[in-house]
Amino acid sequence: MKLLIINGPNLNLLGQREPHIYGKRSFEEYFELLQQEFPGVTMHYFQSNSEGAIIDQLHEATTYNGIVLNPGAYGHTSIAIADAIAAIETPVVEVHISNTFAREAFRHKSVIAPYCVGSIIGLGLKGYDLAVSYFLS
Repeated sequence: MKLLIINGPNLNLLGQREPHIYGKRSFEEYFELLQQEFPGVTMHYFQSNSEGAIIDQLHEATTYNGIVLNPGAYGHTSIAIADAIAAIETPVVEVHISNTFAREAFRHKSVIAPYCVGSIIGLGLKGYDLAVSYFLS
């Protein structure tokens, strides 16, 4: 099993940015734990604040069994990322660390969700574990 985890804008600041919402752990620290929890899964991690770079990664993910995508705010606004997901055969699970429905109204709609196999929202970093588990089932 080979999975690609893609994190979008501002997720490079996990552990520093709004820790009351996103926690105090960096994603790099968490990624090490995730790899230990799923030793039989080859995982690659990519983060970018650039919409185009995320789209490029989606287009290039043909050798992966699945993609775990936390698009950050792009999940609410990026028709281009939605189109990229629709254009590829690799299944995508959308993950959001915070409960987007408990935040500002513009965060209540995901434009990428219709093109994903599922969405995991508001369970903190545990959402990534659940997405990996989904691909293993």
